[in-house]
Amino acid sequence: MAESFDKVGLAERRFDTVLIANRGEIAVRIQRACRELGLKTTAICSEADRQAAYGKTVDCFLCIGPANAARSYLNPDAILLAAQLTGAGAIHPGYGFLSENAAFAEVVEMAGLVFIGPEASSIATMGDKISAKRAMIAACVPCVPGPDTALPDDPSSIERIALEIGYPVIIKAAGGGGGRGMRVVPDAGSLHEAIALTREEARQAFGSPALYMEKFLQHPRHIEIQVLCDTYGNAIWLGHRDCSMQRRHQKVVEEAPAPGISPETIKPVGMACVEACRQIGYRGVGTFEFLYENDAFYFIEMNTRLQVEHPVTEMTSGIDIVRAQIQVAQGLPLETAQDDVTCTGHSFECRINAEDPESFLPSAGTISDLVLPEGPGIRVDTHIHAGYRISPYYDSLIAKLIVHAPNRAEAMAKMREALAATRIEGISTNLPLLRALFDDEGFARGGTDIHYLEQWLQHRRAA
Repeated sequence: MAESFDKVGLAERRFDTVLIANRGEIAVRIQRACRELGLKTTAICSEADRQAAYGKTVDCFLCIGPANAARSYLNPDAILLAAQLTGAGAIHPGYGFLSENAAFAEVVEMAGLVFIGPEASSIATMGDKISAKRAMIAACVPCVPGPDTALPDDPSSIERIALEIGYPVIIKAAGGGGGRGMRVVPDAGSLHEAIALTREEARQAFGSPALYMEKFLQHPRHIEIQVLCDTYGNAIWLGHRDCSMQRRHQKVVEEAPAPGISPETIKPVGMACVEACRQIGYRGVGTFEFLYENDAFYFIEMNTRLQVEHPVTEMTSGIDIVRAQIQVAQGLPLETAQDDVTCTGHSFECRINAEDPESFLPSAGTISDLVLPEGPGIRVDTHIHAGYRISPYYDSLIAKLIVHAPNRAEAMAKMREALAATRIEGISTNLPLLRALFDDEGFARGGTDIHYLEQWLQHRRAA
C-alpha cells in the first residue's frame, strides 16, 4: 500500500474540501471531524432532506435528487457531479449507502478524487464472505468451522460437507450482509430446501447465487475488534466491543469493552486482525466481527467502513476514529502506536430509533419537543431538533446516546439517568424499550448472547 501512495505522490492526496456522501447523524459527525482538521465540507441531500439543520453549517449544501435513495444517496453519477461542481477533493461515504461499494470507491479514485476508505480491492475481497474467510485463514484469524469455498451444485457433495461440519449448520450468501441471505439448517432433512431458498434469495438480493456453509453456533455473543491502518504498514486495534443486543440481526445497544473477556484472551485475536490488515494491504478504519462461544472466537465478516457503534470505542480509547480515518486518507501516518493504545472505563451506546417500541414499525412525523441529556460522560450524536420532520424514506435511526464511566455498573447507572432525561415528542421512539432493557437483571449481569433480546421481547409480550 505504501508503494501505491508513493507512485501517486503524497501531495496529490492532499485535499481541502470533503464531500459528505451521506445524511443524518453521521453527516454531522463527519462534518465535526473535518472542521477540527481545518477542512471545508460539502454535504449532499435528497429533496426529503432539504431542511436538514446541518445544511446551514456546512460550506456547501447541494440537493442531488429525489427522496428515493436510488436516485440520490445511491447515485454515483450525481455524487461525483456534486464533487466536481463544489471543488471537493475527497468523498467520505459514512456508513450504509455506498460505503462498502467497491465499484463506487474505484470510480471515485478514477475521477482523481480521494475515497475516504479502503481501496476498492480490499472492499471487494472482504465484501465476498468466501474470499474474506480465505484471507483470514491465511492470516491465522480464527474462523467458524466450514470450508473456505463456495458450495458446489452437486447435492451429494453438499450433504457430505454438512456431515463433515456437523449439524446444525448455517447457509449464507457469499455476497450477503445485514442479516439477509442466511438460513439455519437443523438436520439433513431440511438441507436441500434451505439451499434452494437461500440461493434464490441471494440471487435476487445480491446478484449472485453463490453460497457457503458453516457450523451454526447456538449461543454465541457478537464481539467486534476495531482497527486503524495507514499506508505505511502501521496497523493498530482499539480494544473490543460487545454488540450482542440485537433484534433481527440489527444492533440495539453496544458496549465497550465486552464484559467478561480477559485481556489475555482477546489480545492474540486483536493482533491477528492487525496482521490480516497488513497482509491484504488495508487502509483506514475497519471492524472485524466475531462470534464468541465457549471462550473461543470465530470470524464472521469484516466491515470495511466506519460503523454506527464507533463512539463506544472512541470513548474508551480516547482516539477520534473519524479524524484518524480522514488523516489516513490524506496520506498521513497513524499518530498512535499499538503500545500507546490504552482503553479505560466502560461505554454504552443506545440507538434511538423512530419506531413503535412494541410493533417496531417506523414512525414518521414532526418532532414537537426535544430534550437531550447533558453532563460529564454523556454524548449525543444526532441531527434532529424540535420541528424536524422524520421522513419515511430512510433508516429509522435518529440519535445515538453514548455514556462513559469508570466501570460497567456506573456506566449502566449513567445510561439509566440519561435515558430518563431524554424526551422526544411528536413521534414514537424505542426509548421505552431501551429504558426497560437497562433495568433488566439479565442484561445487567453482562455476557448475554445474540438471542437474548428477542427472547426477552417474547417474554414481555407473553406476560
